[in-house]
Amino acid sequence: MRAEAAVRAEAELGEGPTWDPVAGRLIWVDILGSRVHTYDPASGRRTIMATEQHVGAAKPRAGGGLVVNLRDGIGLYDPQGAFSWLVRDPVPGRRGNDAAVAPDGTLWAGTMRYDEAPGGGSLTRFAPDGATTEIFGSVAVSNGTAWSPDGELLYYIDSPTRRIDVCRMDGQLPSDRRPLVTIEEGAGFPDGLTVDAEGCVWVALWDGAQVRRYTPRGDLDRIVELPVPRPTACAFGGRDLRDLYITTARVGLERPHPLSGSVLVLPDAGQGLRGTAFAG
Repeated sequence: MRAEAAVRAEAELGEGPTWDPVAGRLIWVDILGSRVHTYDPASGRRTIMATEQHVGAAKPRAGGGLVVNLRDGIGLYDPQGAFSWLVRDPVPGRRGNDAAVAPDGTLWAGTMRYDEAPGGGSLTRFAPDGATTEIFGSVAVSNGTAWSPDGELLYYIDSPTRRIDVCRMDGQLPSDRRPLVTIEEGAGFPDGLTVDAEGCVWVALWDGAQVRRYTPRGDLDRIVELPVPRPTACAFGGRDLRDLYITTARVGLERPHPLSGSVLVLPDAGQGLRGTAFAG
């Protein structure tokens, strides 16, 4: 497999690729640029929306619009672009990071401190009415979150641990968290991930210039070398959910690659799963 440029951009911290099947477009964010981007691969049309705060993730809502994981909490955009807070909880030195929508339509949103201090972040479940449940506390950099095709397993990354953890879902909440994969020293840090229709986990390796595929047993199945050192996350998209889109970053690089900050694509990489829109 060889990655191609899908969207040429210079995002400081491109993140959170998400396929919107209703609109037929990819949604992704530039966290530090405070921008939500969309891209329609069929037409090539792109849009950019500015947010008032750093934005860690943006996901489709069931009724249209977006739910966003911002610096100070969870915000909602309606289909006309009007903004409101679902939950506002500002904490000095902390911001929203990666997020995912669970099969039941709840939002699982992560936080981290800007200085990445251990214990400064968390993963929280947000119900459509704004009710919150802390899933994991005292993490450093809350990142990849995804579920197995049958919804019985949760995969989760706290990047500095170098691990992809797996949990069993006990009703709406996870239990029995354990390491599935530990990324070896020198290979980068696990960042965002996605799960394909075979139940395999695709993970982007920050400072590793790779995307890797692991089986549900944790066996390394595939390595895709990338031209950029800092891939951040990946998601399947396109009409048949067979193309793997990869966001990238240029922040902190003295000499970024020309494609750093762009969105890459691996055509026909595998079979993705149809995502769930936020029910709120």
